[in-house]
Formats: sequence, structure tokens, C-alpha cells
Amino acid sequence: MASTKLAPQLHRIAAGWPVDPFRANIQLKTFLASLADHPNLTPQAVRAARALQDNEFQKKYPLSEKLLKPASMPHHYTRLVEAFDKSAQGIRRPWWKIFFGIW
Repeated sequence: MASTKLAPQLHRIAAGWPVDPFRANIQLKTFLASLADHPNLTPQAVRAARALQDNEFQKKYPLSEKLLKPASMPHHYTRLVEAFDKSAQGIRRPWWKIFFGIW
């Protein structure tokens, strides 16, 4: 059966998937591992998981600099990523920075 060859591949992909610190109870790693044990596992599902892991879509459809840094707020996405990283570490902005809108 083809799914017996696909299951170890999907288990490897699931093992290498990073943990989401913001959703402790819902992890894509857990979903992929349970999908690997499904009897109707298809090669398309394994290819899709591998494509997500390898960022194939980000490479195939790169975002332009104009889209990443809009003229109205050029640092918006940089600050957003920085805020997510700090939030994952448990670092918060002080109340007065939030109140006055200071980054």
C-alpha cells in the first residue's frame, strides 16, 4: 500500500515542524502526525506539507519591497514581526508606550 511509504515521510515532516508558542493546545505538528496515521493518506498531502515546510510558495511568489514597506508606514511589518517575537518570549511593551503610541 502506498500510504505505508508515505507515513514515515509525513512523520519526518511533522517532527521537524516548529512549535507554535501562541497556540499551545493546537499544533500543526500534532495534526500532521495524526494525518500520517490516516489510512487514506495521499501523496498530494505529503507534497503539500513538504512544500509548506520548505517555503516553496514564498519562493515561488516573492513579495515586493513596495508591498513589504508601504509608503504610509514603512516599518509596520518589521514592528509586527518584532512584537510577535517579543511576545513569544514574554516581553511586553510598557503601558505608557502603548498609551502614547510609541514603538
